[in-house]
Amino acid sequence: MTGTTPGTTAPENTAIHKKSDRYYLALAPIWRALVHLCLPMIAAVSVGAIYNIINAGFIGSLHSTPLLAAITFGLPVIPLMMAVGGVFGVGGSTMVSRIMGRTDAAGAEQNADPDLIKRVAGFTIWGAVLAGVVIGGMCLILLDPIVHLLGADAEAFAPTAQYVGVILAFFPVLTAAFALEQLVRAEGASRASMMGLILSTVGNLVFDVLFILVLHWGVLGAALAIGLSNLIAVGYYLWFLRVKSVNGIRLSPKWFSMRPAILKEVFGVGVSELLMSSFMIVTVLILNNLAVQYGDAVLAAFGVALRIVQLPEFLVMGITLGVLSLFAYTFGAGDKKRLRSAITTSALTIGAITVIFSGLVFLFRDQLFALFSSDADVLRDGVLILTAQLVSTIFNGITGLLIAVFQGTGKMRAATIMSVAQGVLFIPIVLLANLWFGLTGIIWAMTVTELLTLVVALVLFRVERPTKAAPTVDEVAAAAEMVGD
Repeated sequence: MTGTTPGTTAPENTAIHKKSDRYYLALAPIWRALVHLCLPMIAAVSVGAIYNIINAGFIGSLHSTPLLAAITFGLPVIPLMMAVGGVFGVGGSTMVSRIMGRTDAAGAEQNADPDLIKRVAGFTIWGAVLAGVVIGGMCLILLDPIVHLLGADAEAFAPTAQYVGVILAFFPVLTAAFALEQLVRAEGASRASMMGLILSTVGNLVFDVLFILVLHWGVLGAALAIGLSNLIAVGYYLWFLRVKSVNGIRLSPKWFSMRPAILKEVFGVGVSELLMSSFMIVTVLILNNLAVQYGDAVLAAFGVALRIVQLPEFLVMGITLGVLSLFAYTFGAGDKKRLRSAITTSALTIGAITVIFSGLVFLFRDQLFALFSSDADVLRDGVLILTAQLVSTIFNGITGLLIAVFQGTGKMRAATIMSVAQGVLFIPIVLLANLWFGLTGIIWAMTVTELLTLVVALVLFRVERPTKAAPTVDEVAAAAEMVGD
């Protein structure tokens, strides 16, 4: 490819074909790029959100509050697996996208290591699998203490142990699925990413019907459905990257590399994902242990409300997931104008989605909650919890977008600060709120935390100014030589 002037991407007459996924990262108008990258992700995560609601409905159909509480107690386990997979998946995929952008901006002849993408991809997937084996095995050994730590009481302990134990057995599968999906999106293949997520969701639904409704395995069946459906996703992503990838992503163990430059860039961004998910786990643990003091009905209400509010949250997540590779690519290419346009357009879209969909869910909150429980106490507490969570989504959407900007542009300090901000703020807020206002304080503590976290994110964005720090072509060439070394 020919070189470009600073602040621009590859010109229109390059080898980037208009029908290729890479075209949407490099050259397409921003609105078309967002449609291509984000709509498939919105569709995929929306299907996932709807499934989570249906899954709770399957368990709720058994008319057992302890079983419904058990899947709520087990909620932190999934973020743990996403955290481990995210260290490698988010860190590795954003590095791949930045390398693609650098290569297109500086010219392929200035890429010091033509196999660098393969090495990064090899480290990403095999690192995720190995970490999943080690951490999953250790957690299985310590299963009983972990279930106690999750807050399960005597009545809910056995079903919680079943649910968590099966999911932990699939730990390497879930971390691999998350890392592979990130690699697929790194080259702009959002439709392939969507297909894998939808296949997994459909498989999960089929397995739920079989295991819960037909075989009556309860929470054990729900956990098996999660593990097996992620195995379907792993198979699809492996096939896609082996057959369809055009950007050099290969997953053979021979490409596993621990070069210092790869470790620094992958972990520099990926650790923020680990810290963020880890604090999310701590947040849920504290919330569970405080809420259970007010009875299983309150805990069950939290679980159902969190699943309902996931619908607008997952729509926003679809945008932040879809646009992450665009942020990384345009930053790597040095295209400051395109990066600013992508951020602004994404922010406006997220604002519209959170207001419209949160409003609709709020209007029909009573009807939605009644689908999951007929317990009057669960309904009363759940509607208030849902209201507080919907307000939180308005703040959380923009915060998530800014975190994606920090991750995509390699702003490791800002990404790390944001990864711990919510947890550091939430812990004292919820403890004091419980002390001063009881259950009402617990319910609104997350809303206050999300508002303060957004303020922190805006301050960091102002300080880091990622749209002003994109590299020039000369800096791109120097970075390529450094990574090659």
